[in-house]
Amino acid sequence: MTDSASPRQRGSRELWLDAAYDLLIQGGIDAVKIMPLAKQLNLTRTGFYWYFKDIAELHDAMIQRWEDINTGNLVARCTAEADTICEALFNLTDCWLDRTLFDSELDLAIRNWARIDPELQKRLNAADRLRIKAVTEMFLRFGYSLEQAEVRGMTVIYTQIGYISMQVEENREERLRRVQHYVELFASVSPQPDDIARFTRRHGIG
Repeated sequence: MTDSASPRQRGSRELWLDAAYDLLIQGGIDAVKIMPLAKQLNLTRTGFYWYFKDIAELHDAMIQRWEDINTGNLVARCTAEADTICEALFNLTDCWLDRTLFDSELDLAIRNWARIDPELQKRLNAADRLRIKAVTEMFLRFGYSLEQAEVRGMTVIYTQIGYISMQVEENREERLRRVQHYVELFASVSPQPDDIARFTRRHGIG
């Protein structure tokens, strides 16, 4: 790259990626174009090429970041230390309530993009399989049979995909108070008051 633009004119790779995500969420993949990105960032168009060869490379970077954040964090929460299946499910539920762990708007935008991109659809399908596998293994860890664990893993992930696809809007406090009932439904075990209290406290209630 021989671009002599200053760092101020070029921005940064993360800045361009953040702007691309904003456009993706607002208008879908057709809205993610170089000139609108440059305009949104108040940067020169040539600054884009300092970090990306072309728009296809930007797309690849966007998809990779989505996989790393949404799927990567979900898998990590499934393997987080827990003494009971209920505590493990509360750990996983952190993803649905903390956008730094799992970005639901981004997940919906990726799903919409995949409808018109067969290669992305394959990666999305692989991501969903990996998520289900992680939840299934979480249940196996606590003594559920393989069949039970697989069905419960699918139920957990498909429930959240439904929330995302339907763009369900809930009062945060109401949703937090419902979580214990989802945990009981998924696990067939009632969570202990201490587990509920720890979960609600870390999300700002109690």
